[in-house]
Amino acid sequence: MSPGKASQFPSKLEAGYRSFLNDRLVRERQRYETLAQQGQSPEVMVIGCCDSRVSPEVIFDASPGEIFVARNVANLVPPYETGGEYHGTSAALEFAVQALKVKHIVVLGHARCGGIRAFAEQAAPLSSGDFIGNWMSLIAPAAQRVAARGDAADHLHRLELAVIELSLANLMSFPCIRILVERGRLHLHGAYFGVADGVLLLRDPATGRFERLVDATASASDETSFNTNNTQP
Repeated sequence: MSPGKASQFPSKLEAGYRSFLNDRLVRERQRYETLAQQGQSPEVMVIGCCDSRVSPEVIFDASPGEIFVARNVANLVPPYETGGEYHGTSAALEFAVQALKVKHIVVLGHARCGGIRAFAEQAAPLSSGDFIGNWMSLIAPAAQRVAARGDAADHLHRLELAVIELSLANLMSFPCIRILVERGRLHLHGAYFGVADGVLLLRDPATGRFERLVDATASASDETSFNTNNTQP
């Protein structure tokens, strides 16, 4: 590669790649060779946010080939429909469920989500296309359920949790997913990651409460669970 082209590539990425070559690739070369020859067969799909602070592979300390990840703004799953032209998340779901035959789908939300904040604050479009605004309109049903009480931070937090619930509900609108869930062959999970403290909350499907997955991370004074079921219909 010419020096001019090389100089345009981000130095952070070049340094990271060199580190990968000299460390992780050396340690896991056999795994990469096996994955290349045999293909991937992850049992878990994670639908996460594009936010650079919330990498599922980092949060779950996953090795190559262990989790199938789809990321979009605000970790949204659109409802099942076939009339549109582009279905990036739906296509990823179709591949994960029908081809890879994953056994678990995790919707991973997170604190301080910029997309959800933009919706809540009715932010001005960033471009004439307003791609973020149009995409975030999907969360309108969740926003209608979340009562406008408490301060702005509390409302935003409850909306972030409600969006996870909405995505879980939308997953069940996909016929292939609903059938597999009803047969006990596929399991859906909602999770919420605290960017500042690293706490992971897991939604209890029976109660709708989000509770800490690992209690050891909690301090005695911290809140240990949250609930969005007390929002207005």
